[in-house]
Amino acid sequence: MKPIFFVALLISCFVSAQQNRNDSIKGIKQQLLQRIYGNQKITINYDKSFVSEDRIFYENLGGRSTHHPTNELYSFSEKELVKKTLQNYIDGSSYNNLEQIESAFTDNATLYLTINNEFKQITPKEYVSFFKNRTHGEFNGRVGKILSIDIEKDIATAKIEIKIPKKRMRYIDLLLLRKTEMGWKIISKTATKTESNKRGSRILFIVSNAHFYGDSKLKTGNSFSEIVNAYDVFIKAGFTVDFVSPTGGAIPLAYINTSVKLTKDYLYNEDLMYALKHTKSPKNINPAHYKAVQYIGGGSTMFDTPSNKELQHISMEIYEKYNGIISSVCHGTAGIVHLKTKDGKYLVDGKRVSGYPEDYESKDKPYFKTFPFLIKETIEERGGEFRFSKPNMFHVEVDGRLITGQNYLSSKPVALKIIELLTSGNK
Repeated sequence: MKPIFFVALLISCFVSAQQNRNDSIKGIKQQLLQRIYGNQKITINYDKSFVSEDRIFYENLGGRSTHHPTNELYSFSEKELVKKTLQNYIDGSSYNNLEQIESAFTDNATLYLTINNEFKQITPKEYVSFFKNRTHGEFNGRVGKILSIDIEKDIATAKIEIKIPKKRMRYIDLLLLRKTEMGWKIISKTATKTESNKRGSRILFIVSNAHFYGDSKLKTGNSFSEIVNAYDVFIKAGFTVDFVSPTGGAIPLAYINTSVKLTKDYLYNEDLMYALKHTKSPKNINPAHYKAVQYIGGGSTMFDTPSNKELQHISMEIYEKYNGIISSVCHGTAGIVHLKTKDGKYLVDGKRVSGYPEDYESKDKPYFKTFPFLIKETIEERGGEFRFSKPNMFHVEVDGRLITGQNYLSSKPVALKIIELLTSGNK
């Protein structure tokens, strides 16, 4: 009997220890989520997360574990914590919040900056003193944006763009961060300044997270050609372009032809590719910041952007509340078919609209059968006048503050029309 008793006792102790370990793991997860998301109500699927010796990964939060060349792993949650520190630095220096700026740095951080044409080494407190004589909480004209983050275990590097449009100045900050007992902190900073044509005006590109045509295994993506042709026009004209997708994060790309110089140049442009890998989610978008939205085409956009209520709200708030522009190109026009004005009418009702018509689709191909609706047919059913030209020709329709294009060849002309309308004062 004794051997049986001892075996039972061992099993009981093991089960109890395992239960305590599982409870501990869940407790750690909740603490980490609390640090990242505050008191927001979050549903966690614990079956989709796991714990290694020193990291917690959350696939359900969009952070799949990633192998680095050193075989180390880092998590989505760590990147969010780094972003929070960087945002404290950006927001604090934009709104003269001295405590917020200082909170981003370690006490012994070193800043290497050019001050009055002299290269100096200063402390965080000396840097914070630059903002002391300004009104706390008042926007001072500095527009900041995170361009890239690279994490390696407990250290990280970041690149930030700071624009001061009124002074036609642009700074690039390079930051070194370390994970401390107080969280991620900046331990070193340097910066360079250039003249800039940046206006401080932003354009929001709406892109898709759909990798496949509907529920099929047919691969699709966002048209890289349409992205870069419009992006290039806006950037050279001094606008800032942000990307938003239904769930945020990396998006699928299609129609990439590196024989085209512009495409090849941007495919290897680190700032653009970082933005496409880390698109914003709708909850991170403030419609007041944008002058226009553009729905990007590609097969992807047929499936998740048109029905997304958050994106619909963002677009219509920019259009109605802030007198902005709504635009689309090619299959991107699918994104505007469900948009409604405050009085309940469809945005396209009574307007001239262009996009990729089903007349030019390969209707005998499997991909076509997955479409949840047809662009031209739906636009016309909702009171719009759908116009298009022959294939392989650009076609642009401008009807008030709605600007739409037929295909990827229309991307540049649509962007130019948006800029023309924004700068003419005739919106």
